[in-house]
Amino acid sequence: MLKELRVRNLTVFSEAELHFSPGLNVIVGENGTGKTHLLKAAYSLLAVSAEGGRKYKETPPTKTTLQTALAEKLTGVFRPEALGRLARRRRGRTRCDLALQFEDGACDIACSFTTNSKTEVSVDKAPLRWEQSEPIYFPTRELLSIYPDFVSVYERHYLEFEETWRDTCLLLGAPLRKGPKEKSISDILAPIEKSMGGSIVLESNGRFYLKKPEGNMEIHLVAEGHRKLAMIARLIASGILLQKNYLFWDEPESNLNPKLTKAIARTILNLCQLNIQIFIATHDLFLLRELDLLFKEANRSNSCYFGLHDDGEKVLVLQGESIDDIGDIASLDETLDQSNRYLDFSSGD
Repeated sequence: MLKELRVRNLTVFSEAELHFSPGLNVIVGENGTGKTHLLKAAYSLLAVSAEGGRKYKETPPTKTTLQTALAEKLTGVFRPEALGRLARRRRGRTRCDLALQFEDGACDIACSFTTNSKTEVSVDKAPLRWEQSEPIYFPTRELLSIYPDFVSVYERHYLEFEETWRDTCLLLGAPLRKGPKEKSISDILAPIEKSMGGSIVLESNGRFYLKKPEGNMEIHLVAEGHRKLAMIARLIASGILLQKNYLFWDEPESNLNPKLTKAIARTILNLCQLNIQIFIATHDLFLLRELDLLFKEANRSNSCYFGLHDDGEKVLVLQGESIDDIGDIASLDETLDQSNRYLDFSSGD
């Protein structure tokens, strides 16, 4: 389990320390406050350790191995012109520090780089062993429609797409589990497939389809909101998501109507109940309220909220166990303001 993320001089952050819940972690903030940057920073360090465990297995981590891997991952995920561009902009030379702390301290990892770094990373703390559970990252865009041949093209050519797309596409292509589905998989899949009106299949031509009673529908012809649901349905059906302990999801509500957003919120709760640690970034009031209601109804207290607030010079982070603990939420303020204007206009009529 990931316990803490510490950043110093990362993009808009002067200094931030996030203490995570073992269940749901929600990062809330306006556009430009660094929500996605926090997700990507945690994901990058975690993915490097997990990939190291898969590649090197019994060989313990070394600073030499980590230096190259961390630099490549951070550059691939964030896509800066140079690694030093991720450091907070200020006069003079700035050093950016990133650190992850785990429940198992043997996996703790920390690194740093400066504004003039091209591809150089200093490993300030190397883990004693590799992390065993790999993370999954869902970007704001659905990936099923670009899946055919995307990974092979990405590996052979430089594309201006962040590496999380490649990482997730690799997982989407994993074969389905053979034999009867585990009850946990069936229970989570059922409401998702009901919302989509079918199940997701990967045919031998390398394309995804929505399998409906009346026949298969090309994934390109499926509504984008349903394609986002289909991504998580695919990883649940293959068992991939249930084998991983970490899910990072950037704006799950993007391009979804409230009905589908409710399905996403319910899925997030179900995954947390299977001991998957989830990190999401959002500024959607409907999703925030739905998650808050569902977790309260289920008597789940393992959630944490982080509010990002720009004071004009840097972004500050407030955190607590509910949305009431993280300061003003812009989406709530704007919704109330709109309601008041609407009522005033109606009264005027």
